[in-house]
Amino acid sequence: MKSIIVSDYPDPDVIRVGDVYYMVSTTMHFMPGCVILRSYNLVDWEFASYVYDKLEETDGQTLKDNKGIYGKGMWAASLNFHDDKFYVSFVANDTHKTYLFTSEKIEGPWKRSEIKGFYHDMSLFWDDDGRVFVVHGNTEIHLTELKADLSGPKKGGVDKVIICDDREKVILGYEGSHLYKINGRYYNFMIHMPKGKMRSQGCYVADNIEGPWTGGDILCSDLDNWNSGVAQGGIVQDKQGNWFGILFQDHGALGRIPVLVPVEFNASGVPEFHAVPVVPEPVEGVEGPEPFDNNPGYKYAPLWSNDFTNPAWQWNHIPDKSCCTLETSKYTITTNKTVINITQAVNTYTQRTLTEKCAGSVVLDASQINEGDFAGLAALEGEYGFIAVTKRDGKFYLVAAEHKTKYTPWAMGVFDTDPPDIKTEIPLENPKLELKLVFDLTREKQQVQLQYRNEPGAGEYQTLSTPVQLRYTLDQFVGVRFALFCYSTKQTGGNAQFTDFNYSFL
Repeated sequence: MKSIIVSDYPDPDVIRVGDVYYMVSTTMHFMPGCVILRSYNLVDWEFASYVYDKLEETDGQTLKDNKGIYGKGMWAASLNFHDDKFYVSFVANDTHKTYLFTSEKIEGPWKRSEIKGFYHDMSLFWDDDGRVFVVHGNTEIHLTELKADLSGPKKGGVDKVIICDDREKVILGYEGSHLYKINGRYYNFMIHMPKGKMRSQGCYVADNIEGPWTGGDILCSDLDNWNSGVAQGGIVQDKQGNWFGILFQDHGALGRIPVLVPVEFNASGVPEFHAVPVVPEPVEGVEGPEPFDNNPGYKYAPLWSNDFTNPAWQWNHIPDKSCCTLETSKYTITTNKTVINITQAVNTYTQRTLTEKCAGSVVLDASQINEGDFAGLAALEGEYGFIAVTKRDGKFYLVAAEHKTKYTPWAMGVFDTDPPDIKTEIPLENPKLELKLVFDLTREKQQVQLQYRNEPGAGEYQTLSTPVQLRYTLDQFVGVRFALFCYSTKQTGGNAQFTDFNYSFL
């Protein structure tokens, strides 16, 4: 068992097409959305595609309602390759729709349609006889037959519950279905959390797709002493006939990270997930992308970048591109509304943290912000911290701020409506300076240091305030990210310019 990307890529589904592996992951409220990664050995991954630039221009997805779709958006996509075409399907928990995207190439363009109905944590599946199904649900797992064109349920087709979890014995019932047919038998892999145990990987098996289905837990195992089970995801077979699963594990504020797990089928055809560090060999005769210098632990092009136009960057919700400009080495935000805090602000630009110890710095020119504006660099998730320049009574100040949720960390569907808590502030003579976040996301620390230097590129960094404690909470349901932001609390029209972003590993 081996973590393959130490970053927030939850709910993985994985396929192999020819010599290439593809993995899809949940992106929730970030745009562009529904990321697909590519690999040649199941260990080293690079960006392949985003499925959409924006999903629905609702008041929530555009942040016009000052609430957003935090913890919602697209969840747990199903990735398929059928009849020479790629299929990506998922539900969005804010629009309550099931989306279907198709493309002849993984890079797109992707054609969008909808499947009538709402299919939580769905798995799209074509049987050998041409019938197509979706397996979905929580606690009660449903099998629903679809029309051949995938537009909705087939009239008179199969629609039944095939697997039930025991509600009295679980904290989280079965969900996250991944359906396969292997050697004539049907396998549905799921996640659940029995009371008194970590999250566990379950599998049910049937000789007929309609059942009866029998099974139970096949993996309940920790990794690196996080007291967090490895579970939920897809399985894939390499060209040598070996099977592997890509599941995920909670790693605190860092998020939910993909884990590679070897899979064997015993003499009875029951799959066994092994908690041993087996790593597949690259496909013989296939060359991946060129190695990238200063790339810690990754052979191929990295999943991080200093280039603002690189796909490692995503906006927090759908951006308003009429009031931001994006270039390779410069990003500018002009405010167009007044808000209370960063979670309500449009055009915040983010990138995942990668590895437990990483850092990022950026040069900020805040000379054009207005009274009451905040512009800076945030460690953004449900409980966040930031270092920023603000303007008050005509003077500039450098501030360290944090936000702690007033809800339980397991609360969903709640919104941050409070101003951030200013921990420290110092006066500034020059509002152009360099800001830096230094993350220690090990299990013992879970924190970020807020640093700065007045002369960009020169001298030692100074620390502003004590470290901000971070915590993964379900109001946003994502791992902590670097975030460039500018927002107004009094009047619109101020702007901030960001240049020279530098990602580093400690």
